[in-house]
Formats: sequence, structure tokens, C-alpha cells
Amino acid sequence: MEFGADFSDPWHFEMGIYLSTPKTDKFSEDGENPRLSYGLSSMQGWRAAMEDAHAAIPDLDSSTSFFGVYDGHGGKVVAKFCAKYLHQQVLKHEAYLAGDIGTSVQKAFFRMDEMMRGQRGWRELAVLGDKINKFTGMIEGLIWSPRSGDKRDQVDDWAFEEGPHSDFSGPTSGSTACVAIIRDNQLVIANAGDSRCVISRNGQAYNLSRDHKPDLEAERDRILKAGGFIHAGRVNGSLNLARAIGDMEFKQNKYLPAEKQILTANPDISIVELCDDDEFIVLACDGIWDCMSGQQLVDFIREQLKSETKLSVVCEKVLDRCLAPSTAGGEGCDNMTMILVQFKKLTPAGTSTDDKSLSSGNVKTKLKPTPAVTPADEKSLLTEEVQTQSEITVAGTYADENSTSSEEE
Repeated sequence: MEFGADFSDPWHFEMGIYLSTPKTDKFSEDGENPRLSYGLSSMQGWRAAMEDAHAAIPDLDSSTSFFGVYDGHGGKVVAKFCAKYLHQQVLKHEAYLAGDIGTSVQKAFFRMDEMMRGQRGWRELAVLGDKINKFTGMIEGLIWSPRSGDKRDQVDDWAFEEGPHSDFSGPTSGSTACVAIIRDNQLVIANAGDSRCVISRNGQAYNLSRDHKPDLEAERDRILKAGGFIHAGRVNGSLNLARAIGDMEFKQNKYLPAEKQILTANPDISIVELCDDDEFIVLACDGIWDCMSGQQLVDFIREQLKSETKLSVVCEKVLDRCLAPSTAGGEGCDNMTMILVQFKKLTPAGTSTDDKSLSSGNVKTKLKPTPAVTPADEKSLLTEEVQTQSEITVAGTYADENSTSSEEE
């Protein structure tokens, strides 16, 4: 992902700098439960810094799994923040408890922006950005936390924390977010940005998300109405995304709701009823999709699965295939993160697999196969516009590219 450099934010770094030799060490992981197996891998590659993060929680609850990829721009902290907290916020929302998973995940996307403001947000980002160590951050938290017994604490443990950064308006760096939540036979995708999810249905690739680029009509209209502009395919001449978490400089209009700001974290929500033909899904950042189309990736994975059972190894092979031999061409030079989720048992006996459809909100939308095109030509393939309605699920722990630890607030 590309971003115009801005060093006013203490956690904001330029992404356009390449190393003389790529870093090919990989963070890889495998896991499973009775319903699915997953493998993942991430690699810094040619980039000067690793700004991707991910979350993989196969057992959010007894019937739910959560997977997410987060592609940071201008720094790593927003991606790491999302990997640590987004799934937790889905669980905490009252809509989740009521079974409305779509609303809960949509609210969780917006909640990330809210949580990164103020003293507590500043402190969390500082720790994640390695600007202060975790011990120092803990001490500052003890000094500047709200007074014990403050009733406001019970309403929202992130609000009202006082300190020298109480007026912090949030990071100018940001991140995409592409999340897959699997509950029983239902798959829910929430996406903001240009990370992507693809499903293999009997060997045919179907895009389950759409890249949010500024030149899309709906995105362009919102940007212009909010007072922004588009230059050279970039929002305000800077960001080549129309939706992302973070990037608070684009979300400062006090007279507009979050979903109508120049840049919004509002995700598209897509819902798929899984069938026996569904083999696996792939969640990946654009470092992969810049090099392979959805169908090319599905074909490659299916070929690898004939001889390789460890899914993280398959992911590693994809990363190696995408890595460019030099930085001359641009493609294959980005950070790369990929999660491969393989289904074990998809539907109960007797469920029809003929209705190959995707639902968005209350709308049934026929899936359309990805065409045999190069990645640069591949466009959003949902035959009807995906709405930002909801119906979805989540819970868990987190992992980013620098840590395998689990944590919950």
C-alpha cells in the first residue's frame, strides 16, 4: 500500500523505502478445530519496515472462528492495534450478544478509531510503536489513569483517562482491515480498504470483498461531499484508499457522522452460506493481490495441497512466488501477509449446493467467478453493490507479525 509521507505523527513512517536485500524470514503459524484448519505466513520482503498484522482465533466461542489481516500504511501501529483489539470489540458489543454479528463487527471497525484517541489511545499506540516500552507504558497508565471509583470508568474504560495527551485526536497513520468470521455454516466478511478475501468453490475463485479505491463512484461522491478532493487517484493527493481505520486527519469534520467522512472505517459486510463445494478461503494483503489474481492464487493453492498438508507451508510458497527478484518493477516488493482457512465439514447432510450465492444484509447476490485476468485488471466481482448492512460474529486473542502472544483487555 502506498501513502504520501508525513512525519508529523510520532508513529508515522514512510513506506516507499526499499531495502538493498529483501528480508525473507517468515512468521508462520498453523492451527485447527473440528470445523477447519488454518495456516498463515507473513514476510517483510523488500520494504524497510513490516507494517502488516493479523489475527487468527479458531475458537472465538464454541461455534465461531475469527481471522483478520491488517495492512498498515504510514506506520505499523494501527494495524497492530486492530490485530490486538478489533475482535475483542466485536464480542463486547450488545449486538453480538443478540446474535446480530454484522452490526457488532461494523461497530467494532468504528470503535477502533474512537479507542485510538485521547490519553489511553496515545499510550497504547506508543507501546505498540515501540516508542515506549511496555513497562514505561504501564507506569504512565498508573499515573494518568482515572481516579479509582470514577463511575465513568464503568461505562467505558477507554474514555475520560486524563493526562498530557488527553486531547490527542488519533493517529495520522492507518490500516486496512479484512476480517472473516465463520459461525457454523455461515461466513461473514467485513472489509475496509484493499486487502481482500477470496473463496474457492469447487476450484472456482470468487471475490468476497471489494477494493475501496477513491475513483469508485460511491467513494468519490462521499469524499467530495465531505470536502475532500481526489488527485492522481489519491484522497487529497495522499492516500490511495477510500476506506481505512486510522488516518484521523481525514476524519475531522465535526458535522458529519463517521460513515460520511472523507475517509471512513465503515466496512462492507458480505455473508456467504457455505456449501459442500467450498474448499477454502484466503485472506491477504495487497502485497499478494498485486502479483496474483484470485483464480491464479486458488489454482496455485489447490496444486500445492495435492502434496502438502501443512497450510502455513503453502502460504510460505505463495509468498516466495510473489517476491520480486528486484525492486525495479514495484510489484512483489510490498509486505506480504496471507491466511489460508480450509474447511473440514461445511454443511449438514441434505443441504443443497446449487444456490451459489452471497448475501449482503438482506440482499441475495449471485456470485460471479473471477475472470482470467492479470491482477492489475481484476475488478470487484460482486454482481450487485455490497451494502454496509450487517449480520455477523467474533471473539478472542490476537497475533501480529512480531508476537505470538495472546492478550485481552
